[in-house]
Amino acid sequence: MSAGEWAALIASGAFALLTVFLIITLIKVMRTVDEATIAIRKAHMNTDPIFTGANTTLNHVNTQLDRVDGMTANVQAVTGNVSALSSVFTATLGGPLVKVAAFSYGINRALKARRKAKAEGEGKHSRRGRKEARR
Repeated sequence: MSAGEWAALIASGAFALLTVFLIITLIKVMRTVDEATIAIRKAHMNTDPIFTGANTTLNHVNTQLDRVDGMTANVQAVTGNVSALSSVFTATLGGPLVKVAAFSYGINRALKARRKAKAEGEGKHSRRGRKEARR
């Protein structure tokens, strides 16, 4: 065998090894792609119940929000009514009640001042009586 034949034989052996290596690599890549395809298919099948449940939950939430909107509208109406009622009460009874309270406070102060003055006057008389009794 000549040197050229040996070179061709080595080149064909290298090409055969390269082909075997590429076939093994392609088989592993095919298995990985198959597993990824199966995982994607399972994920797709399992998402339908999740989306259905989420849709049902959102429908219930929207129903509850409609109820809450009705309640807040009623509370707003009641608040307006209470505000109007307190304004009417203040306008009709607030002024006279303040006047009565001020009048009763004034009378109370006057009575306390009168009692205090009377007590001081009696204290002066009792001191004079004691002084005169000592003499």
